[in-house]
Amino acid sequence: MRRLWGRLSSVNVQKAVWGLEELGLPYERIEAGGAFGRVRDPDYVALNPNSLVPVMEEDGFVLWESNAILRYLARGHDLGGLWPEHPRAAALVDQWLDWQATRFTPATRDAFWQTVRTPPENRDQAVIDRSVAASEDCAAILDAHLMGRPFLVGDRFTAADIVVGAAAHRWLHLDVPRTERPALRAWYERLRARPAADVALPGLS
Repeated sequence: MRRLWGRLSSVNVQKAVWGLEELGLPYERIEAGGAFGRVRDPDYVALNPNSLVPVMEEDGFVLWESNAILRYLARGHDLGGLWPEHPRAAALVDQWLDWQATRFTPATRDAFWQTVRTPPENRDQAVIDRSVAASEDCAAILDAHLMGRPFLVGDRFTAADIVVGAAAHRWLHLDVPRTERPALRAWYERLRARPAADVALPGLS
């Protein structure tokens, strides 16, 4: 039995759900985090001492950290597909997973929290502006890389597109001014056309 703990409004849960859906793997998703609570309950902390989502349980095996979950699923169930077999291609997928976690999502975080989860009267425009500027730097990197490329690594959809695509989904739906970047937008629309993306990527909340 495979269980995934986490609310779908979490970008990290979205990545895990997208991977599971792409692979056609059966799973049960249990609401946790945010308004659903649970993450500080003793039984949940026993699964993830960080009190964060997502957590995946699979026949007694417990794994947290969304990119680690996606790596495990892709390597175990779609080696040569979502996870390339060639070491250099696999290294490039790892590169984009790390970039999403260390650059892109941190850049967008304050703009997301300020414009989506903070009441208008409590928002700090200077914080939003700094976050938007950092996010634009990341978007420019993505757009330049995607010029003439259908996907982030090679000519096929990989785990890199899932993690960066989920972060791009958040960025492109924030109510902030942004530079239109044609290559990034075309890539995002290719990802959104995938049935698994419809399940994994809801509106922002």
